[in-house]
Order: sequence, then C-alpha cells, then structure tokens
Amino acid sequence: MTVPAAGNAFVQWGIAHLVVLGLVVATPVLLSVFARRCSASVTRAICLVFAILLVGNVAGHWICRLATVGVEEFLTRHLPLHICGITVFVLAAALVFRNERAYEVAFFWGLAGTANALLTPQLEVGFPEYLFFHFFIGHGGIVAGVLFATWGLRMRPTFASLLRAYGWLAALFAVLLVVNPLLGSNYMFLKEPPQSASPFFFAPWPYYIPVLAAVGFVFFCALLAPFKVADWVRARRRQSDR
Repeated sequence: MTVPAAGNAFVQWGIAHLVVLGLVVATPVLLSVFARRCSASVTRAICLVFAILLVGNVAGHWICRLATVGVEEFLTRHLPLHICGITVFVLAAALVFRNERAYEVAFFWGLAGTANALLTPQLEVGFPEYLFFHFFIGHGGIVAGVLFATWGLRMRPTFASLLRAYGWLAALFAVLLVVNPLLGSNYMFLKEPPQSASPFFFAPWPYYIPVLAAVGFVFFCALLAPFKVADWVRARRRQSDR
C-alpha cells in the first residue's frame, strides 16, 4: 500500500473530519423535516436515492479494488463481511422497502459499530482523495440513513429487535469463524485488531473479542434506552391526564 504524502494524510479531528461529522448529523435532520412535509412519493424517492448512493458507493469500490489488487486480495480484504459492509445493504433494504427487520439490524449495527468507525477512522488518506469520500459516504451514510429512518420515517427499535440484532451479530461471528481461516482474512477483526485509534481494542487478541461482545451489548442497550425512557414518560403523562 502506498504511503500518502504528508500534506494529504488523514488527520483525525481535523477540519475535513469535523465537517463530515457535522454533515452526518445535519443531513438526516434536514431530510427528516423535508420528508414530514412532502408527499409519500417524494419520501420514497428520497429513500431510493439514499439507497442507490450507499450501494453505488460500495459497487464502485469493488470495481476499483478488483482492478487494482486482483481477485485474491479482494476476497481476503474487500468482501462486505465487516459489520459496516453488511449494514449498507441491510439499510438500503430498510429504506426502500420500509422493512422493520432490516431497520432494526441497521439501527443497532449501524449506530453501535459504524459510529465508532466514524470517530476513529481506519483511514490513511485525507480530503480530497477517492478513499476519503468512499469511507465517509459509506460509514457516514449508514449513520445518516439510520437517523433518517428513525426521525423521518418514524421507524422504532424495540427490546425484541435488540435481541434479534444481537443474535444476527452472533450468527455472523459464527460464520466468520469458518470463513476467515478459509480465506486467510480478518473480517470483523477476529484474527487481529485494526490499526486505528479505537479504545475498544485495548486487550490483546483474542481477549478483546469477548470484551467487544460485552461492550456491543451495552451499546445496544444504550441506544434503546432513550426510546424506553420516552415510552415511560408518555405512559406517565397518560396516567396523570386520567
């Protein structure tokens, strides 16, 4: 892999990084306000364009990688078998088909896993390199899309959906225990930790794996907590109005 020039290296918490993080929050807010005021057909068009952007970003990256690194490295490093790679397609299905089962996986996986990748990117090059745009369209698009589905489409997670999403995560883990040795890959970082600033890989391999599993479940619960608190507040208000 080529080393980027010093002036073009990615700078965590630099201006470009902060601008992207601001857009990740501002985009779903603006789209949600617009979707609630426009017709259902316009909302469907927004969802379709969002899904095409996410999937198209991945497809373009596949073509680029196949052309530059070859099939063998593509299979070991660039298949959509990390959480973020799978979440792109799940989220696209949730937006286009308003599928609750797809939404719940995208909600928990996207906000618990992809949000961390946005804050501590495993990225070497900065703006305006192609990989900079690919990374942040993919990861930022997941977070923005989940927030739009929640705020704009009024989709909601439940405790049952939390358990299902965590169960699918465990199933993916089991599959990759077989796939990684076969391909010589490191999907979901089950073989070695990523070279990033993430604080969740503080333990050595393989001890960080159960740590991540526990932290992931705590994050899932934290993501669900505001909805449960809101339900409790509404229930108390209804009781007080009687």
